[in-house]
Amino acid sequence: MSYIVVIPARYASTRLPGKPLADIAGKPMIQHVYERACESHASRVVIATDDERIESACQAFGAEVVMTSAGHASGTDRLEEVARKLQFQSRDRVVNVQGDEPLIPPQLIDQVAANLEAYPDAAIATLSEAITDPTTLFNPNVVKVVCDARGMAHYFSRAPIPWGRDEWQQGMPSVESIVLPTSTRYFRHIGIYGYRVSLLQSFVEWPAAPTEVTESLEQLRALYNGALIHVEEACVTPAGGVDTQEDLDRLRASFERQGESYD
Repeated sequence: MSYIVVIPARYASTRLPGKPLADIAGKPMIQHVYERACESHASRVVIATDDERIESACQAFGAEVVMTSAGHASGTDRLEEVARKLQFQSRDRVVNVQGDEPLIPPQLIDQVAANLEAYPDAAIATLSEAITDPTTLFNPNVVKVVCDARGMAHYFSRAPIPWGRDEWQQGMPSVESIVLPTSTRYFRHIGIYGYRVSLLQSFVEWPAAPTEVTESLEQLRALYNGALIHVEEACVTPAGGVDTQEDLDRLRASFERQGESYD
């Protein structure tokens, strides 16, 4: 199984500017992500950035770096530019690992790539995990996904799907009063993607889909245009990314408690 990891790393984060360079246990965060990706079975790991400061930091620890446009509307657009610049073939598989996931388990990277191999009709592969509490289900920052019997995604949403019609007949309940139906399972989408390069080439030509604009979820553009997205439960639970200063502070404290065990 041969595939390539691309790690997009932007400096201009709205909530935490410069976070790829944030120090964690003596290394920039992007280096931790890169090292986790190198523990996977990927044949190549590339960092894609639009900032020279990130480029210099990555070169200092020996990573392959590609400079990309600062004007991309989505991470998928940035991946397509990398694939084009590095002349990836249409049949190649690329796994997008977020640059703010310093504890990403390498097993998840391999799992996504393997699922693209196992499901040749899928253009994209991604992961999910079960939701067991109502607070998570009703949180609009948590993306939910519904799939068919083969694991192909029907829809992604910030809303609680599927909706418990009989349980929640009075409309939107208060979270405190919610009891999750036992007749179905709910799943949170985990934002790691495997793509066929042919899909990337098509994706950048498609206009934004109405559902994508409404939900602010770019994977809905692929579904809108008929691409199949395979979703499987993650083989291990990911630690989560770094979006805010509070996330960064917790991660630093965790590294201090664990010492060198993350390396």
